[in-house]
Amino acid sequence: MSVVEGADECSPEAEERALLARVCAGDRTAFESLYRCYRPRLLRFLARTLWSPAAAEEVLNDTMLVVWRRADTFNGSCKLSTWIFAIAYRTALKARRILDDPSDEVVQDEADESTAGPEGVVIAAQQAAAVRRMLEGLPAEQRAVVELTYFQDFSYREIAAVLCCPVDTVKTRMFHARRKLRLLLDAQKKEIA
Repeated sequence: MSVVEGADECSPEAEERALLARVCAGDRTAFESLYRCYRPRLLRFLARTLWSPAAAEEVLNDTMLVVWRRADTFNGSCKLSTWIFAIAYRTALKARRILDDPSDEVVQDEADESTAGPEGVVIAAQQAAAVRRMLEGLPAEQRAVVELTYFQDFSYREIAAVLCCPVDTVKTRMFHARRKLRLLLDAQKKEIA
């Protein structure tokens, strides 16, 4: 069963574009399907970008409201997911007054307790917290590039479209992010030793 018919999994690009065409025509059922399709991915992206579950949920809703109201402005020059993530990113930037001052609230990754014992759950939680701390040390622009690359599987070209910058800028931000993450990781290793 496809998203168009109401399934919970995301559809291929052609089906998503068909949904968007129906959204342009004011079809609320199509919009609900599109929302369900993008909600998990956008929420993960926004939570990591904003570091606040409440802010991420609010920006997600604002993003999808823009999609609902402006669906007719999608021109097909990029993938639909790139267009929606670009809206989400710009909406998140507007929501944050100071880009490099993440909130104290952190999205908690849930460990799969069914496959790991208590020790595995603790180790996974510690590793997730360490990664979050390292990502918090990155400027927002670099953090967005890392998030879109590693957590959303976007190409550099798609990231450039989302961030409204040249591909070379994306590459430069990734270079600096990796360098800074490597320094933070080395510092953490020294603390442990």
